[in-house]
Amino acid sequence: MDWDKIRIFFTVAEAGSFTRAGEDLGLSQSAVSRQISALERDLRAPLFHRHARGLLLTEQGDLLFRAARDMKMRLETTRARLTETAERPSGDLKVTTTVGLGSLWLTQRLPEFFDLYPEIRVELILSNEELDLAMREADVAIRLRQPTQPDLIQRRLFTVHFHIYASTGYIKQFGEPKTLADLDNHRLLAFGGDQPSYLLAVHWLSTAGRDVRNPRPYHCVINNISGLKTAVESGAGIAVLPDYVADQDNGLEQILRDVEMPSLDSYLVYAEEMRQVARVQVFRDFLVSKAQRWAY
Repeated sequence: MDWDKIRIFFTVAEAGSFTRAGEDLGLSQSAVSRQISALERDLRAPLFHRHARGLLLTEQGDLLFRAARDMKMRLETTRARLTETAERPSGDLKVTTTVGLGSLWLTQRLPEFFDLYPEIRVELILSNEELDLAMREADVAIRLRQPTQPDLIQRRLFTVHFHIYASTGYIKQFGEPKTLADLDNHRLLAFGGDQPSYLLAVHWLSTAGRDVRNPRPYHCVINNISGLKTAVESGAGIAVLPDYVADQDNGLEQILRDVEMPSLDSYLVYAEEMRQVARVQVFRDFLVSKAQRWAY
């Protein structure tokens, strides 16, 4: 099979249309269509169902797409190993983690990493949904729960503790709650929205110390930890926050310190095939060193 045609086919399958694939490839829509038609003739099999809303893979097309994806992943891994050495790690490193941990903890440590390894380029993908590392949606992940996939290498980094916080200004205006029951008379803020259940579970102010069937109302629900932190800093109310957002002099005060709070363990995760890639190795060692110095 002609690899150039396979490459065009793979791009079309991912894009879902000849037009979008042509834009990605720098080809006209008609040129892309001709290449696909020629490939179908070569293989004597239809690869796409064509309809007004776009393209759908046939059974034969899906089989070819899976094979092409595997070839692409192997070629990318081989290229990475050929173009870098252990002495001078280089190339692109795609890292994914949660929005909060990435934007408020990891980004603060990237400058030091770039100073150490200036030839590594990091693409940081912040999402609370877990990307598929086996399918190379990312090279490395930092996750806030232990992975269950057996083919992933994992290294525990540190424990993220959660506590209840309010701003100095809020406490001055409304007073400091001394018991969980006192929260009934305060403005409560929460992390929420369409999020994984394990992340939502640690933000339990609505039910802390009372019947879960009769939760306290929240004054505001925010689907972003950075936004929730800013709201608390501004005096909007009281919220549960991870300690990595409150480890600076930002006017936040921990309250109800005697209350037992939840925690989540963080893990560095990558696919087995990335074990020998130098830039993954140095990123792993760098994060492990940062985790050891982070006293939580």
